[in-house]
Amino acid sequence: MPNAAPPYAIRDNAEKHRFEADLGDGSFAIAEYTLPSGRIMFTHTEVPAEHEGQGIGSALIRFALASARERGLQVIPICPFFAAYIKKHADVQDLLDPAYRKVLGLST
Repeated sequence: MPNAAPPYAIRDNAEKHRFEADLGDGSFAIAEYTLPSGRIMFTHTEVPAEHEGQGIGSALIRFALASARERGLQVIPICPFFAAYIKKHADVQDLLDPAYRKVLGLST
């Protein structure tokens, strides 16, 4: 099942300002963020090379966006991976900070 969710637990490591998946070999996949007022700005996503292509980055994004929705935060996708994901998935575009709809080429 190529689209199956990876078998890694993802958590919000608030102390380090990142969502992370412990990959079980001492490495982590991460999605870093900052929290400007009422928003969450995703600045960097990284999956170790040996774990790329397994859907881990997308799983991190889905988890992080679900967390943003639960917390009522608007999303600012500075990270190109986050921006590309949001642009492709209409079901999460309502989370975007209004200023970033135009940045991503989405209708207002």
